[in-house]
Formats: sequence, structure tokens, C-alpha cells
Amino acid sequence: MEAGLELKVVKIDKPEDMNMILGQAHFIKTVEDIYEAMATSGPGIKFGVAFCESSGPRLVRYAGNDDRLIELARNNALKLAAGHSFIILMENAYPINVLNAIKQVPEVCGIYCATANPVEVIIAETKQGRGILGVIDGLASAGIEGDEDIAARKKLLRTIGYKL
Repeated sequence: MEAGLELKVVKIDKPEDMNMILGQAHFIKTVEDIYEAMATSGPGIKFGVAFCESSGPRLVRYAGNDDRLIELARNNALKLAAGHSFIILMENAYPINVLNAIKQVPEVCGIYCATANPVEVIIAETKQGRGILGVIDGLASAGIEGDEDIAARKKLLRTIGYKL
């Protein structure tokens, strides 16, 4: 039996400033539990979540509270088609606002990334199926921050309310 392996890169399709979380889970209940975690993480959060079922009918399961975000999540999940992966696309929240709640969902095994950066997902495909090897989250580093960069970082965190 030949065990072939093909590597693919899947670019996540989303608006430039939209935040997302990509992770791995293990059960059909994932969609409902992530929905509850997102919906109770803060007022005004809009989101769509999609989960790639990897046995039985192998459907993309989905939920959310915004039709546009649900559609984006469904389309990205279908492009990934990687067993037990999930994607959340969100507005009116940052991943830092919801990430601990998502990590506490019993079905969630791990998080690949939580970002607003452009994301490329490295997929391995065999005769059996597809899996996520890793992600390219944003662009390569261009240097080391200097004193002005440090001051700007600290100012930004205080301006957006994450530090006092």
C-alpha cells in the first residue's frame, strides 16, 4: 500500500482587519459549545464558527449570530477540510476577549492561531484525509524594536484599555 503525502497551503479568506481563531477539537458538540462560549464572552460580539467533522457524514457543522460571518466560517472550513479543525471569525471583539473561554470548551484540543493577520494554513493530505501541520500567521519579522517602538507599544496597550 502506497502512503502518499501532499502538502498544500490554504489561505484564509477574510477581511484584512477581521479577527479569527483556528483550532482543533474532537466532537460534533464542538459547534454548540463554542457558540455558547462566544455568545457569553461579551455583549455585541458578532461571530461565525465552523467545524470540520471527520467521521460519519463528514460535514462542515456551523453556528453563529451573524449570517455574513457564518458564511465566511463555513467557506473557510470547507477549503481547509481538515479533520476536527474549527474556525471562528469575529467582529466587535479581540481574540484576547474570548480565547480563555474557547480553551475551556471541553472538546477543544488546541489553538493554532488567534489573529487579525493574514493567515495561511499548511495542510497535509493523504489518502485517508487532511490535517493541519501549522500556520503562517502574518509576515516575517523585519527587525528588533527600539526605544520609540517600545514607547509606541506601551501607549497602544493603554490607549485600547489593556494596560493601566
